[in-house]
Amino acid sequence: MSDFKAAEGQAIVKALARTSDVLVENYLPGTLAKYGLDYETLKAENKGLIYASITGYGQTGPYSDRAGYDVMVEAEMGLMHITGERDGAPVKVGVAVTDLTTGLYTSNAILAALFSRASTSQGQHIDMSLSDCQVATLANIASSVLVSGKRDGGRWGTAHPSIVPYEAFPTSDGSILLGGGNDRLFGVLCKRIGYPEWASDERFVTNDKRVEYRYILVPMIAEETKRRTTQEWLEIFEGSGMPYAAVNDVYDTLHHDHVLARGMVKEVHHEACGPIKLVNTPFKFSDSEVSIRSAPPTLGEDTNEILGELGFTSDEIDSLKTEGVVA
Repeated sequence: MSDFKAAEGQAIVKALARTSDVLVENYLPGTLAKYGLDYETLKAENKGLIYASITGYGQTGPYSDRAGYDVMVEAEMGLMHITGERDGAPVKVGVAVTDLTTGLYTSNAILAALFSRASTSQGQHIDMSLSDCQVATLANIASSVLVSGKRDGGRWGTAHPSIVPYEAFPTSDGSILLGGGNDRLFGVLCKRIGYPEWASDERFVTNDKRVEYRYILVPMIAEETKRRTTQEWLEIFEGSGMPYAAVNDVYDTLHHDHVLARGMVKEVHHEACGPIKLVNTPFKFSDSEVSIRSAPPTLGEDTNEILGELGFTSDEIDSLKTEGVVA
């Protein structure tokens, strides 16, 4: 961590850029140019540098000077409008999903740029924005609007707008998601909850009918599901071939048998905190072992090592710390 408003801090960033493959920054467009740390300047130091800029609204366009925040982009770029209960207010996603998807898109873009550099020896500037990535992840909803020319259907909670039943239902101690995605699976659902005759009811015999009469069918199913616990329903639907899932909280998720079997929770030793548990990387390779190599660093923990690799002496590093240029 360096203060690039100071000339010494700028020199450190430039030294890092000369020997780095990738630089990622998330300042408003034009900010780093004031300090000689923009792509065009650093490109002169390292023509192979991949320089990724992440902003709220991109390097161009009428909103480019706006600061970007996940929740604002969720609202303005359509996600919040399609998230929440059918008759309720718009809702943000429980985690900063636009921030996360932008990071994932950016990592893909960086890998593509590295592949390009392998054949051209040239780096490039990558312009990534939360707004673009949010629009991209509207997926099938965006396609439906573009093809039909009509407005989206709004919020559906856990329900599917065009498949019934396909949503969460209450249990005596929580909720369970049930997916009767076609006529056969609806028959399986009816049989497992004890009402096989519903599958031949003229109001529910096809999905189009079930959509039409969802206001009758969904409460009928809910009246039955709330008579048993979530675990009891999981056991009833086990092996049925029908999609189903408990609606778990985060604690239960992180203690889930499958999550643990997949190695998604990892305990590591932290010098300052002792043993700590972390969420592991989701990557699984056939010929490479991927794991958490070290615990999260404390502020400035790696400063001496990094600056030492750049050729700074111990005295110079101590001076930079005293002056507040680095942490």
